[in-house]
This record gives sequence, structure tokens and C-alpha cells, in this order.
Amino acid sequence: MRAVLAFALLLLSSAALAGPQCTTEPAEKWLPEDAIRQTASAMAHTILVFKKTDGNCYEIYGKNSAGKRIEIYFNPVTGDIVRQAAR
Repeated sequence: MRAVLAFALLLLSSAALAGPQCTTEPAEKWLPEDAIRQTASAMAHTILVFKKTDGNCYEIYGKNSAGKRIEIYFNPVTGDIVRQAAR
């Protein structure tokens, strides 16, 4: 019983850490990475890491103008922010 409970908790915790699903559109329809970088820069963010996620998002890690660490997921087709967090 404990093994089943531990396995269930492991599944739930990994699902909570998963990033959002941003689009199902093919990469040919995505905005160029530079467009998202410019968007983040216009928001006064410093980009430390820029990547494409398994959920078909552009994701940045960096710092905002107040120096707090940020994580932002962008829809690569529209450029809209899907999820963001500051720590």
C-alpha cells in the first residue's frame, strides 16, 4: 500500500512541475526566437536562458528590472505570455 501511495505522489509531483502546453502548431508557424527576445527585453528583463520546451513554448529564465529571478513561458505563435513567475 505504501508503495502505491508513494508512486501516486511521485506522479502528481512530476505533473505539477511540468510546463504548460502552448501550441500544437508546427514550428514553421512560430515567431522567430529574436521576436520573443525583443519582447522580453522591452519588458526590461535580462535573459539568462532561452529554450524551447516539450510543451511547445518558448521559455526564458532571467531577471526582471527589480533583480528578481523570473521564468516566463511564451506562446511561440502569438508571442503571448502563457505563464510567468518571479522569485
